[in-house]
Amino acid sequence: MRLFQIPLLFLISLVSIKAQNTFKNLDVFDLEYVQNPQISPDGNRVVYVRTEMDIMKDGKSSSLWLINSDGTDHQKLTSNTFNESNPSWSPDGKKISFISNSNDENGSEIYIYWIDSKQYSSISQLSGSPKSTKWSPDGRYIGFSMFVPESTLQLVSPPRKPKNAKWAEKPRITDRLKHESDGLGYMKEGFDQLFYISSEGGTPVQITSEKYNHRSFDWTHNSNGLVFSSNYNEEWEYDFRNSELYSINIDGKNINQLTNRNGPDYGPIVSPNGKLIAFLGYDDKIQTYQTTNLYIMDIDGGNKKEIKTNLDRSISSIKWSDDGKRIFFMYDNHGNTKIATSTLNGKTEKLVDNVGGTTIGRPYGGGSYSLSKNNKIVFTLTSPYHPSDLAIYEEKSINRLTDLNHDLFKNKDLGVIEEIWYKSSIDGRDIQGWVAKPPEFNPNKKYPLIVENHGGPISNYGDRFSPEILLYSSAGYVVFYPNPRGSTSYGEEFGNLLYRNYPGDDYHDVMDGVDKMIELGFVDKNNLFVTGGSAGGIMTAWIIGKTNKFKASAVIKPVMNWISKTLVADNYFGYAHSRYEGQPWENFIHYWNFSPISLVGNVDTPTMVMVGLDDLRTPPSEAKQLYHALKLRKVETVYVEIPGASHNISNKPSQLITKIDHILYWFNKYLNK
Repeated sequence: MRLFQIPLLFLISLVSIKAQNTFKNLDVFDLEYVQNPQISPDGNRVVYVRTEMDIMKDGKSSSLWLINSDGTDHQKLTSNTFNESNPSWSPDGKKISFISNSNDENGSEIYIYWIDSKQYSSISQLSGSPKSTKWSPDGRYIGFSMFVPESTLQLVSPPRKPKNAKWAEKPRITDRLKHESDGLGYMKEGFDQLFYISSEGGTPVQITSEKYNHRSFDWTHNSNGLVFSSNYNEEWEYDFRNSELYSINIDGKNINQLTNRNGPDYGPIVSPNGKLIAFLGYDDKIQTYQTTNLYIMDIDGGNKKEIKTNLDRSISSIKWSDDGKRIFFMYDNHGNTKIATSTLNGKTEKLVDNVGGTTIGRPYGGGSYSLSKNNKIVFTLTSPYHPSDLAIYEEKSINRLTDLNHDLFKNKDLGVIEEIWYKSSIDGRDIQGWVAKPPEFNPNKKYPLIVENHGGPISNYGDRFSPEILLYSSAGYVVFYPNPRGSTSYGEEFGNLLYRNYPGDDYHDVMDGVDKMIELGFVDKNNLFVTGGSAGGIMTAWIIGKTNKFKASAVIKPVMNWISKTLVADNYFGYAHSRYEGQPWENFIHYWNFSPISLVGNVDTPTMVMVGLDDLRTPPSEAKQLYHALKLRKVETVYVEIPGASHNISNKPSQLITKIDHILYWFNKYLNK
């Protein structure tokens, strides 16, 4: 009998293939996802933004793709090699407008694609970059917003410098309340104004000119005016939570204020017959979390009323049905984003689950949808196992139209992600979370546990795609990511439990979840690790100041000291009264008692501290307070700064990868094997 020997190299290759069948860090660069799908008025075609990672430029590129609503004839819309965004169908369905940057230096322009001829061209020559384009009902115009600069404040005139002299840059001077923004840096002086341009091209016409920011807008039924959101209050800077709705003719005349209350009114959409305006907002009670409600009023601002959906959830992205009898919208419930519809009397029906997958990083909400005249819905569909794909809802059934990451995921073991509920030891409330199990999970084994705390804290994690979670679980960890009190999608009362008590009992909600994970039997209680970013970094720093249960921690972009953070962050003006009582100098002890740095004397947990060098929301000075305190106390620690990163520390693919690689290195270092 002849014996066949398997070559050693073949065996090694089999092992290598198996080792590659999990999600790896470089796979992040192969991800693709759908954004902003727009269905044609007749419901037969869909144009969407297809976003891909660029491994050479370490960024993202976006292009427009067209597909039939039955999934056939899937093709790139243009031969353009530049980024494309903001697609929108003309009312007759014969054209698509979109925004594209002709090059990286000169900003963006408005383009038109003609369906019949398959030709496209720029129709604008703008001084800035347009945003939020919207067709007029008669198809003659395209409205948009654009930043218009104002003169820069200058206190003195510098002396004349000699020819060819190289002097230092002029000082930046501001007297504005908000003068910088995380991710953007120092803000130029000026305001967002509203414009329109002929859909056949020409000179753009500026509609608004008042020195206020003009936000979301819609056309009136006759195409002769706009309804928009702004705040014309003289104290608008300090009245920053407030906004009202206004109407204006497109010649810039006849500005009328339509709403007047203490609270935001925004997102107006005019009904198909032009008689009603639906909009979003709430009466500001000046608290940590408030649900956004749905309202309607007459076109002149009369007969305002709330549509009582009885959801106790924040409503977003509203759209009228073509017959004007219903309004469609999105909302989050128990960490899952949904699309629903309501009659004008508040009779509500949920239509679609699992919207999202457009936030590439952690499993946050997001996503979008659009509506045809015959009420077909196209939307971004996600699951824990894929980022957003294109799906269509029609006649109470859902059909997935794309599978952009099929080749990437078809042979990979992504493990299993499951929902978990447990009771809070504080008040018996039901708390929800998710558990990611490693590939080839064996319930009879003991696995190390990573607790991943979400940011916000006014936000939520859900059963959505997250490369960060997959990279943790692929490294052999069970990952637990909960929604403790203060999280959204569980109602206003639950979200507001942290009002003037943050961090507070949310700590116990997280730790109760850790106890629940240990009870399940597959978590090694001697191998517990904890991390989180922003509010999740606050919670992580708070946890290690309260307990020594964890082998190691990674505190990412935290607030350590509410007194210093509140007065140096880009949103420094937004905390008093809504988060804590008064300003820091008025209530020093209150702010200090909720600052994780107050607990640093208790910390013995080996801790990695990480922050983006350009973070203006939780500046590096906050992270350094923790690192320096731990060094002085001789607690094992390391400090990681990410150059060029803002508060969105994982904005670039390589930044996401290095964030997770460093955290896994740190946890693996202290892992009991």
